[in-house]
Amino acid sequence: MADLFAPDPQDIPAPAAGPLADRLRPQSLEEVVGQRHLTGPDGAIGRMVAAGKLGSIILWGPPGTGKTTIARLLADAVGMRFESISAVFSGVADLKKVFAAARDHRRMGEKTVLFVDEIHRFNRAQQDGFLPYVEDGTVVLVGATTENPSFELNAALLSRAQVLILNRLDASAMEELLARAEAIEAKPLPLDENARAALVASADGDGRFLLNQVETLFSVAGAERLDAAGLSALLHRRMAVYDKDREGHYNLISALHKSLRGSDPQAALYYLARMLTAGEEPLYVLRRITRFASEDIGLADPQALVQCIAAREAYDFLGSPEGELAIVQACLYCATAPKSNAAYKAMGKAWKTAKETGSLMPPKNILNAPTRLMKDIGYGKNYAYDHDAEDGFSGDNYWPEEMAPQTFYAPVERGFEAKIAERIAHWNRLRGERG
Repeated sequence: MADLFAPDPQDIPAPAAGPLADRLRPQSLEEVVGQRHLTGPDGAIGRMVAAGKLGSIILWGPPGTGKTTIARLLADAVGMRFESISAVFSGVADLKKVFAAARDHRRMGEKTVLFVDEIHRFNRAQQDGFLPYVEDGTVVLVGATTENPSFELNAALLSRAQVLILNRLDASAMEELLARAEAIEAKPLPLDENARAALVASADGDGRFLLNQVETLFSVAGAERLDAAGLSALLHRRMAVYDKDREGHYNLISALHKSLRGSDPQAALYYLARMLTAGEEPLYVLRRITRFASEDIGLADPQALVQCIAAREAYDFLGSPEGELAIVQACLYCATAPKSNAAYKAMGKAWKTAKETGSLMPPKNILNAPTRLMKDIGYGKNYAYDHDAEDGFSGDNYWPEEMAPQTFYAPVERGFEAKIAERIAHWNRLRGERG
């Protein structure tokens, strides 16, 4: 019987549209932007779909690059059941239910794709729990992670899954998302060219973040076109993705070190800025630059180490942000200094030889003799005091009798080390002449 008091269908408001990012979610792998190297005909995912056979995979990439979307579309493309859990909210009990359900569906001839978001958040024991179900085909595992799988996932799990790397969305992929958003909203974004470019840059390769910003723009912006300054006033600019204790940290410090070594002050300053503006501890960066001054410059320019120590004192004295200029100065000095790793290599060779030769006795003539007994057995006897020589050089032998003289330090012909090389050659010639 009809409800006499039911509202007229015409009076029922239409359900609110979902978030823009959900409405623009791709309906096929061909619609996924920025990951053609995986989803195209020659990509790993494209080949799996063409073969109709899906193996366990780990999708590794930055936020907002399509990991969840690809997993769902992949299951649809090969006709498999899709099950999704998040390692943030799920535990062992949830996994047992998922595996039991997958086993039941398998008996009925239906295979299951288990998508695990943030899989790196499961501990080692929980990750090991996937192994028997992956091995016996109960589930095909598709894990998603923003962290380097080499560091965060068990070796046993990695050996059973192929790691596929998703790219950070580039400017053309982001522009495609903007065009799709304008098409579904049936109106252009109220931005001039510079503001549009600033919007793309602020998303830092994250498509979901970009679409959320676009949705905000469509909701609150007026009809007047905004310039970059107007856009900045309307939207909060997003900080670049940077985990100070994870892979982003090691990637950028490596890039800084390599740029310094390659004598590119512009690139070195860029990576320094990337780290400091993202909240890295300034003294950590300065410690790495100081290490560089010894490892990659050394005596080619002895002032490099002095600059770094001075920068440390200046930063302690001034604090942040004023003291960061001293770090910049040390960075630029090291980048533009002549390079030599001769001291670094000499250290490695000397340490190795010291371990191999054990406790060989130095020549007795160069040993001090603070007691009568030591004098009686020859300590300090016939020591040649260099300052007594006419040119301040005795040419004596300082190596153990059981060991031939070694060459650890070989200065390069760059910077101050070129002069050091001349001095060593001069002393070697005199030493040869004096036997």
